[in-house]
Amino acid sequence: MHSEKLNVAITVSALLAAVPAAHAAQPVYPDKPIRLIIGSAPGSGPDIIARLLADHLNRAWGQQVIVDSRPGMAGAVSAEQALRANPDGYTWMILTSQLFIATQVFPNLKFDLDKDFVSVAMIGLVPYIQLVNPKLPVKSVTELIALAKKSPGKLRYGSAGTAGGEHFTMLMFTQAAGIDMLHVPYKGIAQALIDVIADEIQLTFAVYPAGKPHVDTGRLRAIGVTTAKRAPGLPDVPAIGESVPGYSTFGWYSIVAPKGTPEGVLAKASAEVVKGIREPEFVEKLKVQGIEITAGERKELDAFRAAERKRFTELVKATGVTITQ
Repeated sequence: MHSEKLNVAITVSALLAAVPAAHAAQPVYPDKPIRLIIGSAPGSGPDIIARLLADHLNRAWGQQVIVDSRPGMAGAVSAEQALRANPDGYTWMILTSQLFIATQVFPNLKFDLDKDFVSVAMIGLVPYIQLVNPKLPVKSVTELIALAKKSPGKLRYGSAGTAGGEHFTMLMFTQAAGIDMLHVPYKGIAQALIDVIADEIQLTFAVYPAGKPHVDTGRLRAIGVTTAKRAPGLPDVPAIGESVPGYSTFGWYSIVAPKGTPEGVLAKASAEVVKGIREPEFVEKLKVQGIEITAGERKELDAFRAAERKRFTELVKATGVTITQ
């Protein structure tokens, strides 16, 4: 009997001793670099935002966040790349409005954005700026519309690619204004901006972070912003809706992860990203980039994605864009 009690005591002691050992064996997330995939080229809005966020998380967690640019098919290439990764919390993706559009337009995609990606955090909203080459004899949206009506199909505008955010923003504009212009797609907005500066094409839309620096240097002229109100950083540039009643749109940035990422990891990542976005220093950095902070954790991003799915479904139907592969 005494021997049995002794064996039980030894067994219980061994189990209790194993508990802290098991806890000690669990690594503290993150314990290695995180990859943040973006679906656009360096110098784009998502790239600028991703690098600001990577810098914050590096300081907060002491782990490097590597920004991995995978442009193509309005962001669809980046989604396919992200889904190849192990869903262990070390691969994230910047989800933008343009990728939502792409999933409505491109056939035979290898992923379902709603089913294959879970929300991490909402970052914010951003206006597009309508930019023209300074040599173009227009200084307002009204003058641009008048010029386009004189020469239907002659003015050339660039975008970061067919079915991308800039493309649809311009399609909405041309339909609302009743004009026709020639679309020239690029593999990234940076190259489109270069060609507007070089007068190879006459105009483009670009999200505020990508376009504003060229306005500041005088290389491009801003004639309108797409949001309902004027952008704080461009108070003298009218909202396009002031000339084209009812016109209003915007881009946005968020973070998602492949489905299957552990819940505990998602919760920690979401909380830290939102905490960082709300810090005064980070808010100021995003403000300079024209970003309206709408920091939200997972449930808030889920609700936003559902609302945007409805908006972009209607937008694609209205513009009538289709792509065959």
